[in-house]
Amino acid sequence: MSWGTELWDQFENLDKHTQWGIDFLERYAKFVKERLEIEQTYAKQLRNLVKKYCPKRSKDDEPRFTSCLSFYAILNELNDYAGQREIVAEEMGHKVYGELMRYSQDLKSERKHHLQEGRKAQQYLDHCWKQMDNSKKKFERECREAEKSQLSYERIDNDINATKSEVEKAKAQLYLRTHMADESKNEYAAQLQNFNGEQWKHFNVAIPQIFKNLQDMDERRTVKLGETYRSFAEVERRVIPIVSKCLEGMVAAAKSVDERRDSAIVIESFKSGFEPPGDFPFEDFSQNIYRTGSDGTISTPKNEGVRPDPKHSLGKAKNKLWLFGKKPKAPTLEDFSHLPPEQRRKKLQQRIDELSKELQKEVDQRDALNKMKDVYEKNPQMGDPSSLQPKISETMCNMERLRSEIHKNESWLSEVEGKQSARGDRRPSAEVNHHTPHGRESPEGSYTDDPSQEHRSPPQPDPHEFDDEFDDDDPLPAIGHCKALYAFNGENEGTLVMKEDEVLYIIEEDKGDGWTRARKQSGEEGYVPTSYVEITLEKNSKGS
Repeated sequence: MSWGTELWDQFENLDKHTQWGIDFLERYAKFVKERLEIEQTYAKQLRNLVKKYCPKRSKDDEPRFTSCLSFYAILNELNDYAGQREIVAEEMGHKVYGELMRYSQDLKSERKHHLQEGRKAQQYLDHCWKQMDNSKKKFERECREAEKSQLSYERIDNDINATKSEVEKAKAQLYLRTHMADESKNEYAAQLQNFNGEQWKHFNVAIPQIFKNLQDMDERRTVKLGETYRSFAEVERRVIPIVSKCLEGMVAAAKSVDERRDSAIVIESFKSGFEPPGDFPFEDFSQNIYRTGSDGTISTPKNEGVRPDPKHSLGKAKNKLWLFGKKPKAPTLEDFSHLPPEQRRKKLQQRIDELSKELQKEVDQRDALNKMKDVYEKNPQMGDPSSLQPKISETMCNMERLRSEIHKNESWLSEVEGKQSARGDRRPSAEVNHHTPHGRESPEGSYTDDPSQEHRSPPQPDPHEFDDEFDDDDPLPAIGHCKALYAFNGENEGTLVMKEDEVLYIIEEDKGDGWTRARKQSGEEGYVPTSYVEITLEKNSKGS
């Protein structure tokens, strides 16, 4: 079916239809543009979301829990997914929207050209019709004039009073009008034949061709829309495999969550290496009831009030777990002796590994400098061997320094491992677990998550040994004094409660276990964390 034959008289409707077709194409192009803008916004929001929840700290500071690592893997996959949405938007903009807008401009130009040709053909046909109509009207007018002349001649010819000259004049007028009517008739016949020929060409050749061109243009527009519909879907389909891989990566990350491994990491991160507190000894206060004295009075045992009350200590331990308050920060020592044993071992091992890496770098640099020195000695023109000697000496000094540091830290590590093995030997075999990670315990027996604020437990003295010490008639002499930097709630047996800024007497120095024996002005004695006090020893007592 052809527009040229079926719609030969629908020029105006075809004009409107082709305009509607171009408008529809541009409307679809606008839809694609808004869709790709949605994709761009979606991708941007996804990337901002990933950036917001990505860790801001270094990898060393990041938790190693599988749940955290899986979440970070999901964020990476989501970032890749956002990249695929950006690809969708980019290809929609280039292959669909851009192509449609270029095609729309071409269609507008082509449609304008075809409609101009149609209007020109219609104008030419109208011109031919006007010429034919004018010749027709002229022929009609000349015929009426000829008829009038015929009637005038007959009237004068039949009038007996008319002169011969009048009759001749009327006859001559009749001849003239008849001749002019015949010429108008011939002209009208020629114009009519010409118009009919042009009209046949118009409706059988020119208009069908123009309408056929318009039909081809409109069909190509329809085909183009179908192709862009398909391209629109293909752009989405091409990213589906990669999007599926992103989703598969998220599923794999979810499957990699291991609750037992995370629990083991918690143990490894917080294990202190301390032993659980031992049983409290039974203190028999009833002996005062049955004791009989020669003087009939009940004597008070010496320094019995010095020892902490187990019930009092237990009550404090329940209330003090360092969960919500910020524990006073103790100074960081070079040998990490302020840390629990397991944490100290890890820190020392980490430092040894770092120093070993630095030592290996220095060794590699020394070897490289020696090789270069050998080359210079064999080929003096390449350089002066003596110019490398300062750098070699510096490298050797660095190596010696690093070896010394490694040896020092290895000694501390051996000390820690020796103590841990000794404690492990004393423990029941069922309680020994070298593969469980570590926790942190404060000097008061409470737990904290800040390794820099931890201290070792005070030595657990034998109960009878403390009885002997506290029952001496003569107290130990003070060898100095100390000022409490932080408050300390002595919750373990043998420890001493002190307030911030309180001044105490030093009666026994720290023997390397992080605890100092002190005495209050009231006479109460016990151990306090060395890092919690500022110690001032008497000059004649130092080194004793």
